[in-house]
Amino acid sequence: MKNTWTYRILLALVIYASQLLAKEKPNVLFIAIDDLNDWISPLDHHPSILTPNLERLAERSMTFTRANCAAPACHPSRVAVMTGVHPVRSGIYRNLFNAHGPRWRDESPLLADAVVLSRHFMNHGYRAAGGGKIFHTLQWSAGDSQNDPEAWDDYRGDPLDPISSDWPRPVITPDPKAGLGPGRPLGGAHYFGAAPLEVPDEQTGDHRVTDWAIEQMSRPPERPVFLAVGLFRPHIPWEVPSKWFDLFDGEKVRLPEHRADDLEDAFDHGRTSWHRWVVENKQWRSFVRGYLASVAYVDAQVGRLLDALDASPMKDNTIVVLWSDHGFHLGDKANWEKFGLWDQTTRVPLFISVPELPGGRRCAKPVSLVDLYPTLCDLAGLPIPTQCTGHSMVPQLRDPLAPVERPAVVSYVFLRNDNPQRHPSHAVVGERYRYIRYHDGFEELYDLQDDPHEFANRVQDEALAEVKAGLIGHLPGEAAPDRVVPKTSRWNGRPKILQPQKR
Repeated sequence: MKNTWTYRILLALVIYASQLLAKEKPNVLFIAIDDLNDWISPLDHHPSILTPNLERLAERSMTFTRANCAAPACHPSRVAVMTGVHPVRSGIYRNLFNAHGPRWRDESPLLADAVVLSRHFMNHGYRAAGGGKIFHTLQWSAGDSQNDPEAWDDYRGDPLDPISSDWPRPVITPDPKAGLGPGRPLGGAHYFGAAPLEVPDEQTGDHRVTDWAIEQMSRPPERPVFLAVGLFRPHIPWEVPSKWFDLFDGEKVRLPEHRADDLEDAFDHGRTSWHRWVVENKQWRSFVRGYLASVAYVDAQVGRLLDALDASPMKDNTIVVLWSDHGFHLGDKANWEKFGLWDQTTRVPLFISVPELPGGRRCAKPVSLVDLYPTLCDLAGLPIPTQCTGHSMVPQLRDPLAPVERPAVVSYVFLRNDNPQRHPSHAVVGERYRYIRYHDGFEELYDLQDDPHEFANRVQDEALAEVKAGLIGHLPGEAAPDRVVPKTSRWNGRPKILQPQKR
């Protein structure tokens, strides 16, 4: 009997201690959205955009209006966020495909032993659960994932194939049969395209991931939770249920601000053929409509997450972070997708909600997504690993006017004939100005206040010589060399490319 009572007392103490820990340490709801640009209503508010739930989040958050990715592509940006290591240190500047596991550990020697953000929280008493696209993966490439299964206590489905089975596709009409010319980017599978899905939301990938996250939040936490939710839309293809397309009149959607001569004083990004195909085939408004529909769809998933959080045991003790891996072009600067160093490519939505801090505030200081890792450690009272190259944004969360230690730096490697050594290019983003130096020495300087669309390259303007010199002083002194796919990595894979049905 004595042993029984001793056991009960010890069990009660363990339960009390775990509950106390869960109460003292804040939970983290970590929402990543793919390819979400600054058109959303809390930022630039594109005239056709519908994002009421992101507005709800902004009302309870600090909105960082000058946040930038570390690299304008999915793989390098996400590795930078999840390891806290900037590409100029790791050398991961580009997308590297055909992986089946955390091959970034072999791609970059510096990252061989890097502790993933979720794993760091696990190591300090948290339960880490993830679902959807956190590390790089694609809807149409089954088994191609750079996720690290050891960084999670629990991951929805197969962590090395987390989304490909979730997404239905429409039956497509081949371009010749539809009267469209040859040369569609990414080929005839319409991965670069827009079409409504004739299925309910419940049968789509991001809704399913959100369902899983809602179930996770409904559990009474026995220890603090780090919950990562990766939403894939508005990544291409812009295919969401038809009700989201019905919100937008394809003849009236507003095209992005653009100029036909925009590249005359700017770097040729090498992707103008994409825009030429879109324009020649009269698909520009259709594609913008598909992007807007996809944004409205994913905004609804954010709303479902917020509703579930507010109804959950985690309601009063959860930090909410929402970020996108990079910006997105839709024909501006004759560019589509990302892979550039302009504001439209590198500026990202970033919201951080902290229970004890007031919401509805905005911070215009230039920050980087690489700052997220140390910021979350700081907020949760965890040590910041020495691998982190960013800085905590807690001073800005407490006071949006608090100075930042340095401008944001965004880096990318353009694969071109004039760059055989794959030298990186860099953008330095201050509070008002953006300076870009490309691998060939070409320079750009933009006034983001007076010229938010970056139409006028003022690098030769003597009135801005001091501004230019100040930003140049923050260029990386020694940048790591561009990494390539390691031939002998145990995480090399052979993904299966999924093909849609054709009419």
